[in-house]
Amino acid sequence: MECFEALLTRRSIRRFKGEDVPLDKVLKAIDVARYAPSAKNSQPWRFIVVKNPETIKRLSELSIGARPLANASMAVVVLANKDESPTSYLVDGALAAMYFWLALHCMGLGAVWIQTLRRIEEINKLLGVPSNYVPVAIFAIGYPAEKPPVKPRRPLEEIVFIDKYGNKIQSTGK
Repeated sequence: MECFEALLTRRSIRRFKGEDVPLDKVLKAIDVARYAPSAKNSQPWRFIVVKNPETIKRLSELSIGARPLANASMAVVVLANKDESPTSYLVDGALAAMYFWLALHCMGLGAVWIQTLRRIEEINKLLGVPSNYVPVAIFAIGYPAEKPPVKPRRPLEEIVFIDKYGNKIQSTGK
């Protein structure tokens, strides 16, 4: 049941306390992310831990959605190698990113996934990333200074079908 609790209590954290996050905690979360599944076990992911305040500031200016980086203790960029997993690099990278995010949450750290796919070239240039890598996510990381409530979720009856699309399940009462 502890696993379900971790999954159900994770939130996007956009405001952080001013405390520095120890690098060893972030490395532990990356260590967990290495165990994410990937097509043919290709493990096409790489991680850039960004500690330099000027670089974090520049990343925070990429888009409105990147603004939480401005007050984060550090950032982590999750990359996926297109050559190592040509047909599924985005999915593989996203799985590693999700494992990473959940690991951060399990250690009491807050983070928000910042969408990167509209700024690939800018991010790669800023961080010196080779062109065969795609930044799948940037995480702003810190100790949470907020506790967002649970947002409403669609009921199972709206999202689950049996055997073919449109064959709705019966009401589950949830």
